[in-house]
Amino acid sequence: MNFSDIFSSVRRKQAKPHEAPNHWIKCSNCSALMYYKEIQMHFNVCPKCGFHMRITPFERLELLVDENSFVEFDANLTAIDPLKFVDSKSYKKRLEESEAKTGRRSAVLSGECLIEKRKVQLVIFDFSFMGGSLGSVEGEKVVRAAKRAIEARNPLVIISASGGARMQESTFSLMQMSKTSAALKLLAEEKLPFISILSDPTMGGVSASFAFLGDLIIAEPGALVGFAGARVIKQTIGADLPEGFQRAEFLLEHGLIDAIVPRSEHKKFLSHFLGLFMKD
Repeated sequence: MNFSDIFSSVRRKQAKPHEAPNHWIKCSNCSALMYYKEIQMHFNVCPKCGFHMRITPFERLELLVDENSFVEFDANLTAIDPLKFVDSKSYKKRLEESEAKTGRRSAVLSGECLIEKRKVQLVIFDFSFMGGSLGSVEGEKVVRAAKRAIEARNPLVIISASGGARMQESTFSLMQMSKTSAALKLLAEEKLPFISILSDPTMGGVSASFAFLGDLIIAEPGALVGFAGARVIKQTIGADLPEGFQRAEFLLEHGLIDAIVPRSEHKKFLSHFLGLFMKD
């Protein structure tokens, strides 16, 4: 499936005139109420306060890749339920609901594309699919993308948006942390670059594995990035946490990431550094 097919299917789902309430978006940071077209014009960034709202993988594609250049791989990979896991709902039911909600079978969109005419292997996490959690399918897609990058001598870009490892898969999910890290080690041995983009949120097993293994690690402004949640940490250590703890700006100040890049500048930023990394 190519980019034009994917994005045209998304556009058909836009709100109709009789769905007037869906045309208005309230910023969760400053509470400003804005017409949805105004938000779209600003790449889903609040024009009042600069807050970066969560966006879909398809919106990422429109933002980052050259027109009609994206080709998806592994779209039909589907999670199984090896543990027959049930909490308030069965895992099978949660997968079905997420697929109906997103039109996708996993929390990862992966494929190859052009960014300013340079071929890239691209992986995008979708937080709206079970919180972007890392399961066996998501891990496999990351590994396959790394292998394609090695075979084609391409750079790899991963955009994370995840609550962490998928608890419904237990150890099968935790295995993906080492599995993806091992794949990136092979990429590094081939001296091919991996750029990691951290969006809101990047937490848990994702932040503890591939998300922080990039040759270049950048984050969107205000992104929540960490392992355990702030409330859990506070209860564990019994002390108040620093202001702005686990936000992108805090991480940059403490040397844990390389840069904070506004969403509107991602394509230009990536193009520049891909050119430096992949000099002919």
